[in-house]
Amino acid sequence: MYCKSNFVFYLTLSSFSSRCSCIFTHFLLFCVTETTCPDGWTKLCSSCYFLSTERGSWTTGREDCRTRGADLVVIDSIEEQTFLSGLSNKNTWIGLTDRDKEGTWKWVDGTPLTVTYWASNQPDNKNGEDCVEILSDQSSKWNDISCEDSRQWICEKPKAVIL
Repeated sequence: MYCKSNFVFYLTLSSFSSRCSCIFTHFLLFCVTETTCPDGWTKLCSSCYFLSTERGSWTTGREDCRTRGADLVVIDSIEEQTFLSGLSNKNTWIGLTDRDKEGTWKWVDGTPLTVTYWASNQPDNKNGEDCVEILSDQSSKWNDISCEDSRQWICEKPKAVIL
């Protein structure tokens, strides 16, 4: 398939094992391969999610995610929050922290917090809590907690890869 849209040319190529969509713009070529999630990962929309079986600090969780080519999950929609609520029956780390500046919550990808699912009376910064977990109770809301506490974690990485 070949089409032109706003001076950007799109070409979709197919092969036996994968599909590649190429975008030509200003003499540059970007190819996006559609991939499936690796074994042990779960797909939702354009992301893959991994729930650890191990427990550790927020930093340990983030380091593990990075070794997997991912990072701690960034939640930016009610659909994603609902999906993650059903992923685990344990409290789990997410990629939200105010370590840089108390009270200024940011995601691990640097984006500011815009959508929130805080539990009642949270965040409370009790004893200097700087990291966030999803609670495993029926509310599945967020709680700020010490980054050194031991929790499972959820990693997220994009399903598509730009070549």
